[in-house]
Amino acid sequence: MLAVSDGSAAVAFYQAAFGAEVLWQLGSGKDIVAGLAVDGARFFLAYESPPHGTRGPDLAGFTTVRIELFVDDPVAVHRRALAAGASDRSPVEEHEHVTHGPQPIRRMLQGAVVDPFGHMWLVGKFLE
Repeated sequence: MLAVSDGSAAVAFYQAAFGAEVLWQLGSGKDIVAGLAVDGARFFLAYESPPHGTRGPDLAGFTTVRIELFVDDPVAVHRRALAAGASDRSPVEEHEHVTHGPQPIRRMLQGAVVDPFGHMWLVGKFLE
């Protein structure tokens, strides 16, 4: 669950940036808790509530998560996220991705943005 400073603005951003679908929503205005999905991958968001132990990156002073979103066209999604208000963390570039398993080195196309609430999103796809 991503802690955000403004639930309504976050829902609107994730819809514009990543084509998120709202699955459910509780509350109104900034005080929204919602379930969303990007191409079937579900995630939740909630407004920050320091008395209940939830702080977003802005209140915490740093990001606490790195979300990796795999899409068919990372360049288009990266551009769409920037147009929706994200900050560019790194451009979409091809690079080697080292993993464990049958294919220890794979080629990837990947870039990163930081959403308006301070969460980092890596947008990419494997090329092989």
